[in-house]
Order: sequence, then C-alpha cells, then structure tokens
Amino acid sequence: MGIIIGSFLNVCIYRIPKNQSIVYPSSHCSSCNRSLQVMDLIPIFSYFILKGKCRYCRHKISLRYPMVELLTGIVFVLLLYKYDFSIDLLFYLILVSTLICISFIDYDHQIIPDGLVLLGFAAGLIYKLVLYYFINVPIEFLNSILGFLVGGGFFLLIAVVSKGGMGGGDIKLIAMLGFWIGWQDVILISFLAFIIGSIVSIILLITKIKSRKDAIPFGPFIAISSLIVILYKNYLLVHYMNLVM
Repeated sequence: MGIIIGSFLNVCIYRIPKNQSIVYPSSHCSSCNRSLQVMDLIPIFSYFILKGKCRYCRHKISLRYPMVELLTGIVFVLLLYKYDFSIDLLFYLILVSTLICISFIDYDHQIIPDGLVLLGFAAGLIYKLVLYYFINVPIEFLNSILGFLVGGGFFLLIAVVSKGGMGGGDIKLIAMLGFWIGWQDVILISFLAFIIGSIVSIILLITKIKSRKDAIPFGPFIAISSLIVILYKNYLLVHYMNLVM
C-alpha cells in the first residue's frame, strides 16, 4: 500500500507546483506525452523493467520516482509497527504522506503549497474529533493551540529577526505540526530540524554542492524531524535522560 501511495505522491509532487490537476489527465510521459499503460505504472518494478527509460520515446526516467515509492513504503511499515491497525495509523499515514509531498516540492521549487498545509490542518482536526466522538479520547485543544502558537510564533520570530531567513511556508508547516502534536513535541521537532539542517548544510558547503549564496529549503528538515519524533520520541527522551542523569 505504501509504494502504491508513493506512486500517487510522485504525481502530486510533479503536478501541484504547476497548478495541474492530480486526477486528469491520466499518467503520461512528461517528454512525449504518451499515456502510460498498466505495465508502465507498477511501483518500483516498472522502473527496472523499463531500464529507467520511457517505453515509447526512451527518455530517461528519474531514479527519484522509485525512491519516493520505496521511501513511502518503508515509512508506512514503520508507522504500522508503531501504531498497529488503528485510527491513529490511518491519520498518521495521511500526515506523513503530506510531509513527503511537501518535502520534495520544497526541495525542487523552494515553496510549500498552502493547499497541502491546509490538508494537514484539516486531517489533524478531523483526527482529534474522531478520537473524541467515537473513541472517547479527551481532546487537548489547549495543547494543540499552544503547539500552533509556539511553533508558528517561534519560526515567525526567526523570520523577522533574520529578515527573511525563514520562509512563510516553513512557518505555516511548523504551525500545522504544532497543532497536531502539541507545544512540547513541536519544540523537539524544531530543535532536531535545526541540528539536522546545520549538519546537512555544512556537508553541502564542504563538498561545494551548495555555496553560501544558495538557498537550502528547510521544509525537508522539518519533515524528517517530525517523522523521527512521531516514531521515536520516547527513545529520544530515554537516551537524553540517561545522558544528563
């Protein structure tokens, strides 16, 4: 299921920044515009069967397509391992799929589409309402509101102080995540995002893949940190406490 969803995410990543429908037209080669057949669309396997080239025009297919499919499949399995078959699993699959889509769009175009952030907000709100009305789990709306304000407010402050060093999309994304997981966890996500971002940025500068003048999108670092916190927050806290005590 994960790799199938990953195939759909590839469509979203390609079309959403171009303001194209993710439903119509059907999947086609971006080079020759030929409609793709079922055998061309088998996640991961079609790439290797076709030897990384379009069946019709032999245009090279990016390796990133099967990579996104495989990544999504792996993340889905990790979430299943943590949440088992539950309502939590369903909604976190939606959230993580949205984060994968946002990450690659931000990497390619340095934008985070408002529609995807709003989808995250809507999924988070529905998730909390479902827990309350159908599973009798208390809604911690105060925690969600504080998460929204702490996450978004902190990144907004950075944007103001740095005079644009933090993009508006990053502010909206971290606010959405704060609404999902509360103020304490959004602080942890922010902390990890800056650490991971700093390490990756230093590596890119040392290897001269990027220069000091090049923009490095921050959305992927937020998404990676969110996934780490969602999956391994308890392990992180235990190891941290062992270090300081």
